[in-house]
Amino acid sequence: MRAAPSFTGFNVLSTETVDACGRAAGRAPLLLIAMLTVVWGTNWTLFAMALQEVSVWTFRAINLMGAGLALLTWCRCTGRSVRVPRKYWLPLVGAAFVYLGIWNIASTYAAVMIPSGQAAILGFTMPLWAVLGSRIFFGERMERRSVMAVSIGGVGVLLLVAKGWRAYAEASLGFGLGLLAGLAWAAGTLLLKRWPVPLHGAVVAGWQMLCVGVPFAFVALVKGTHQWFMPSGTTILVIAYITLVPMAFGTALWFTIVNRVPTHVAALSPVLVPVAAILTGNVVNGEPLGLLECSAMACCAVGLLLNLRRR
Repeated sequence: MRAAPSFTGFNVLSTETVDACGRAAGRAPLLLIAMLTVVWGTNWTLFAMALQEVSVWTFRAINLMGAGLALLTWCRCTGRSVRVPRKYWLPLVGAAFVYLGIWNIASTYAAVMIPSGQAAILGFTMPLWAVLGSRIFFGERMERRSVMAVSIGGVGVLLLVAKGWRAYAEASLGFGLGLLAGLAWAAGTLLLKRWPVPLHGAVVAGWQMLCVGVPFAFVALVKGTHQWFMPSGTTILVIAYITLVPMAFGTALWFTIVNRVPTHVAALSPVLVPVAAILTGNVVNGEPLGLLECSAMACCAVGLLLNLRRR
């Protein structure tokens, strides 16, 4: 299972493709946002398929270690230093376990307990919780627009909960884990805001993935049955795809977008990813997509847009 596809081919693909995306950024920034939305948004429906033969811990350990190695290799190939000064290791690792550790486990379980699109919406409410956290912990004043954003986003979450609370066998735990994923992402963001690590984002993300992936692998070994087997080709391909495309290439593409296009354009991505996830879930898995789901999706999207809108 550890035998993932060679990173050599991915390094060539990621360097050439991401550089090409960077050159296109000045001409068509929304095209890059659309690419990232497709890469991240269609990812959620694959979780159940990936977990048919392996545990959540094994799945995420492979994802994180493989993507972390790919990102750091890509940084080296593009001439960036991957060295982290000693004084930055504590905030880097602490934030990684808060948001990468909790996010990956909570979001994965949520996506198999409730419709994957709804789990994506709950997880991507992160900017709303970050606004509240900034107010509570940093004393930042919440503008009227931010209050409206949190309120409208909260209505969207309540609509999903009201519809699905009795519709799914493990709805309460699934919705709770989805919200926990968003809260953990916000908490990790606030930690890095309080103790910033002044390195390239892809370098930070790569090391954080490795720091979390190694303990996950240990937990997977302890919790496993110790019976080694070869998963089916489909499972291997799905896990390899999630590792290399949404996690590694998607992260590299994200930082290319952040570095090449205006911030208010890059910030559109959190709004669009859950929309792609819920639409993909409906097409692929037949997940519900009625008036209430569309209303919840619209509320969360409007709330995020209000929060992220450029002044």
